Amino acid sequence: MRYSMTPEQARQSRRAVLQAAVDTAAVCTTLLAPDAFFRTDGEPQITWQARRTGAIRVCTGCPVRAACEELALRDGDGRADVDDMVRGGLTGPELAAARARQADRLAAAIDADRDTEGQRLDDLTAELQLTVLKNPDKAGGHRGSRGQAAQNTQVRLLANQIREIRTARRARAGWKAAA
Repeated sequence: MRYSMTPEQARQSRRAVLQAAVDTAAVCTTLLAPDAFFRTDGEPQITWQARRTGAIRVCTGCPVRAACEELALRDGDGRADVDDMVRGGLTGPELAAARARQADRLAAAIDADRDTEGQRLDDLTAELQLTVLKNPDKAGGHRGSRGQAAQNTQVRLLANQIREIRTARRARAGWKAAA
């Protein structure tokens, strides 16, 4: 099962969720070396253009391209005057232009990412997603029902921690009952 993320989902997600999606399902991690997405010092423009085109082609088919692009924007990657990278299918100048167009939205997203309780909630959610996707027979060396029981216990623990944080946040926000 491949994880996919739309641009709208990426814009609304917190940093931890975006990073977990990229770590879990990025096509580039299996097809190319990470340095294929960055121009080396002194590399001729013609050589870089060919590699850049290949990197963009890989990004085009990636199910988490939007998450990767959103991370690049939040991280401040890319400069308007330097064509030296590809991230999320965009070159450095394209990332710089997108960051300028979306400055207000990105500032709000970066502020939200700094919310430590929200960050913990996102970390737990990402961990829960990864735990659910694991094959219990391959993780931890347990076979059959013991492995499944351990995975189920971990899922319940993470779900309870998420529920506690959400309930506390909702109560502070004035909700009478957690929905």
